Formats: sequence, C-alpha cells, structure tokens
Amino acid sequence: MGKPYIIPVKYMLKKSFILLLVVVGCALPLSAIYSKTVAPVNTVVTLKPTSAEEEACIYISQNLLQKHFRKVSPNDSLSQQIFNRYLDNLDHSKNYFLASDIESLRKSYGTRIAAELLDGKANAGFAIYNLFLKRAKEKMLFMRTAVDTVHLNFSTPETLDLDRKADPWPADRRQLLDLWKKELKYQWLNLTYSGEKNKSVRSALAKSFTNRLTLLNHQKPSDAFQAYTYAVTTSFDPHTSYFSPDEYENFQIDMSRSLEGIGAKLQTESEYTVINEVIPGGPAFNSNQLKKGDKIVGVGQGKVAEIVDVVGWRINDVVKLIRGKKGTIVRLKILPANQAGRGPAKTIQLLRDKVDLVEQAAKKSIIQSGGKKIGVITIPSFYLDFDGQQKNTSNYASTSRDVNRILNELNAEHVDGIVIDVRNNGGGSLEEAVSVTGLFIPSGPVVQISNAKGVNSVLNDEDNRQQYRGPLAVLVNRYSASASEIFAAAIQDYGRGVIIGERTFGKGTVQTITKLARPITFFEKSPDLGEIKLTIAKFYRITGESTQHKGVEPDITMPSMIDTATIGEDTYTSSLPWSTITRALYKPTGEISPEKIGVLRQKEIERSANSALYQTYLHDRNTLDHIRKNKSVSLQDKAFKAEIETIKKIEKQWIQEPDGVKELTRDVLLNEAAGVVSDLSKGA
Repeated sequence: MGKPYIIPVKYMLKKSFILLLVVVGCALPLSAIYSKTVAPVNTVVTLKPTSAEEEACIYISQNLLQKHFRKVSPNDSLSQQIFNRYLDNLDHSKNYFLASDIESLRKSYGTRIAAELLDGKANAGFAIYNLFLKRAKEKMLFMRTAVDTVHLNFSTPETLDLDRKADPWPADRRQLLDLWKKELKYQWLNLTYSGEKNKSVRSALAKSFTNRLTLLNHQKPSDAFQAYTYAVTTSFDPHTSYFSPDEYENFQIDMSRSLEGIGAKLQTESEYTVINEVIPGGPAFNSNQLKKGDKIVGVGQGKVAEIVDVVGWRINDVVKLIRGKKGTIVRLKILPANQAGRGPAKTIQLLRDKVDLVEQAAKKSIIQSGGKKIGVITIPSFYLDFDGQQKNTSNYASTSRDVNRILNELNAEHVDGIVIDVRNNGGGSLEEAVSVTGLFIPSGPVVQISNAKGVNSVLNDEDNRQQYRGPLAVLVNRYSASASEIFAAAIQDYGRGVIIGERTFGKGTVQTITKLARPITFFEKSPDLGEIKLTIAKFYRITGESTQHKGVEPDITMPSMIDTATIGEDTYTSSLPWSTITRALYKPTGEISPEKIGVLRQKEIERSANSALYQTYLHDRNTLDHIRKNKSVSLQDKAFKAEIETIKKIEKQWIQEPDGVKELTRDVLLNEAAGVVSDLSKGA
C-alpha cells in the first residue's frame, strides 16, 4: 500500500460521454419537412461490443460488486437504476425518444441489465444506444433541411424549457417537432448575439448540423460502450467510472500535469467538452479568460485558422486539437458558465505552455480592514511532489512547507489575523491536508477514514508545534472539496477558526484506480481492458460526522456567484449518503465558541449593511440567481437580448478580473472575510 491519496473532485465531476448534437429544430411546415428528411437516413450501422469490451464487462461488474464501498445486489432494482440513468444520460432533455420508444425499451431491457452484466454482456446497452443513434440521425437530417427552408419569427411571445427532466417524453411526432422548432430559434439567437461579425447564422448552423450528422455516421462500438458503462458505474456512486485505455492515458497526463497545452482539465457533459479545472500557473489561469464550467464548442489553430465545431466530439479528439507545442496559439470558442447556460458563445486566444507544479504554490497578500493588518494565504490545491519528497530533494513542492514559510513571513510582518482562502480548491494530497492543519493546532487527530469493511483509521497531526496561534478564518465556496473540506472541517471542529463562505462541495469519499486484466498465463498476454476508478472508503470528521453529501457548513454565510443548485455532491442522484461513526479523541482549542460566532455574525450583518459595494454585489447575485432558477428562456429577440446583456454585465462586474490580474479591492467576499477576522482580533 502506498500513501493515502485523494483523487480530487476535479476528476470526479460528471464524466459523461459522447452524446452528440445540440438539438435544434425548425419552424414552418413541420410535418412536410419531417416527411421529406427522415426517409433518407442512409447510413445504418448496428454497433456491437468487441470481445475485449465484453471481457472488460466481466471485470467491471466483479470490481463493482466485490470492492465498491456501497454494497449492491445484482437484481431487478439495480437493472432499473442503470436503465433509468442511461436513458437520462442519452436523452436528458427528452427530445430524442418518444414515449412509445421508452415503453418498448423498458419492456425489453429494463430488468435484464444486471444479469447481462454478470455474464459479461452489454447487449441491452448497445441495443438502446443503437436506437438512440437512429433517432439522432433522423433529427439531424431534419435539422439540416429545416435550417435552409424555414423562416423564423422572433417577435412572437414564446419560451423554451431548458430543464425538461420532470417533463414526459413527447407522446408523438408533433410534440417532438414543436420542441425542435423552439430549439432552432434558441440556437439562432445564441449565434446572433455571439459577437461574431460577418458570419451568416443560417450557414453556420447548416455547417454545424452537417458536421454532427457526419459524427453520428462514424460512431464506433467504443462510443456505445463508454456511454453504457458510465451509466453502470455511476449507478454505484458518481465518482466511480471506467477508463478505456485511451482515456486512462489522458488521465495520467492530467495527473502529471507535464504536457504542453493550456493548463486545463476537461470532461464531457452531454454533447459538450467542459472545463473541469483551470490549473493554477497554467496559460488559461494566467490569461483569466477560461473558467470552471465553461463549455468548449469550437477549437482553432493559430490566430486566423477556421474554428472547428467540436460539439459532439469524443473528448480524446478535442484534447488532441487543444494540445500542442509550447509557444503556439490555440483559439477556443466557449459558452461561459457564468452566463447560466444561456449563451452566447465567445472566442478566446491562449498561448500554449507547460504547467509547473511550483507555479500553483500557495501565495500571500495583506489587506487593511477595520484598522487591522490581515494576512491572506491563498491555497489553490493541496499539492505535493511525491518523488521529490521520497528522494529528499531540497525545496520540493509541498503545500505545508510553503504555508509554513508564509506564516513565518506574516508573523514577521506582525499581522493581526489571517484568512486562509481555499475557494475553488478541489483537493489533492491527503497528507498535505493533515500537515497544513497541523500548522494551526497543537497536535491531535485531523480526519478519520472508514473502508468498505467498516474498519476505521485516524490520521493525526503528530507535530506538537503550532506555527500560528492568532485570529484565523477559512474562506470556502461550493468548489472547495475533498482535502479542502478535511482542512476546513478540522479547523471548525477544533474551534480554531471561523469558517466563512458557503457550504462546500460535499465530496467525502476515497477512490482507487485498478487495472482490468484477466489472470496472467504463460501462453497468452492479457489484452488492455482499461482501468476502473472505484470508491472504496469515506472520510469522517473527528466529530464522527461525514463530510460526504453535506459538506462543511460555514459559521458565517457569504454567497458566491456559483450556481449552487447544479454544483455539489447533493446534486448527484447516486451519491453516497451522509453518515456518522465514533467520535475521535481530541481536545478543542476553544478560540471560537458558539457565543463568539453569534457576535461575529451580528457585526458582519451591521458592517455589510453599510457597505454599498457588498449590497450591490448581493443584488446582482440575486438577479443572476433569479435568471438561473427560471428554467425557461424567452425566444423573443428583445427579451433574449436583455437577459444576455444582464448576465454579461454581472459577469464583467464581479467575475472577470481586469487584465488578468486579481484586484483584492474587487474581491468583495475576501474583504468581508477580512472584516470578520479584524473583529476577531479586536476581541469580538
């Protein structure tokens, strides 16, 4: 066994697979266009699993049923869970399948999946995927004709429901065509307000639909297998997944962070390639033009080459387009996450470079608040150069070493208090999370781990030295996850500091990666069947409560601009539940009591009420949240434009950083947190 290791949440968010196409439709004589376009589906390919994929199925099921933390019986209930999740993944917006398709599929395959999985078969998964491909090709042929033949009216009051999860599947073709009509108008409006000059919306959409039809006609067995196994693995929990050999190679490259590129981790969600993490110190981070959750819809080489539409592409193919030699330019067309999924797209330019682990080191700054000097330590991740540590090389990268050095510097500058900023910190090394906690407490337990057999272990800070004893706060947000939650929870449980921000992500599980392979024999070499990432344990606070699902609740709430309704462990339907184990033996330091928190809250309410900047921030945040909660979007030109302009204004004011440089004076939450620490230093 090696060192305990947390696979950060940045690798866990919805992996999904290659679902094709932004679904769109047309307006006028719908039935006529449909009859004209559906018939010529001329590329009929029935995908079948390869022998290697069938063999991989056997080992996937064995690992899931024997080694996963959640014990699940391979019965009809599991079959139905996988079936429902698979359909939701394939047709989340319910605009491919008809209700009659779903009824037929459920009758044929709804209770067969678990038994087939045990036998190393994926017949049900491939049959469902083949029908999906058929429906998708029909749709794209329809779209391709419609975009050239219809006239769209953007003055009539009409809306498109962006969240149809609770809606039924269309009962007939007419309902399906009505959906497509609205979606075409939506895509047309998005392109209209994308900011691209001298470009025909009609020709751009026509080219996009043609390209996506080509993608559909070139689907491979691996596409169906990845889609199906993703539904299988995530029925156990959202952080369990299967890697094909090619996908695992990309995963290893991401973990090493050594390849030249833009410094961002990608994942697939439905038909989109999505930014999962912007790596501190990389080109994307330094440019400040790319954010977590942004969707990449196009990639162009150099300053002038045509941008290639990559919606519906396999993620490996998108990665190949984005990667390249140091010093070369890549252009990305993105749908910004901060526009609440409502477009339009914008194009950014990045200079490829390498990402050095040292470049994401913890950093310090100092702000004045309430007449006090407050130190800020920003920790972008809990990093550790394992190789350098083992070889005992000098100055190897380590979060705890860097934070220890910064604390010495801040102590020398006689700061009155410190804010530890772990917003957007998705995790990292468990060892470093424990070591950093140890800099602020005398000694004692930091986190507990319970494995699938119910065996509990405790990780302790063994060092009796306490590097910093002064007023302390930890600033968190919804993207603070895994190791960040362990650190924040320990500081809170010891009563050592105040936790400020919003509830954290809630990832309290441990994963391991296992190679899938048959037993080695003298006569034959086992084929490369890929890897499985498996949840094998859960983290628990020293109080005995899990960080899983619920995350860490702040002592003083300050909301961010993040859409918390769509981000977090509790948004996954298969996430492991919150639970408790026995409390560890520890002695709180007692700097922070419930009474003191009550006083600090009241002072923060009074201070923030008198801050025009903070009140404007809250107003804009509430406006953005109202837009997000409205699951429908207007298809009237004026209303659509007004909403887009509102979103852009809020993004420019509070989310984008000027010239790629972060201005502390514009970070309202950090300044409010500093105010709390200032109050704490005054004996509040």
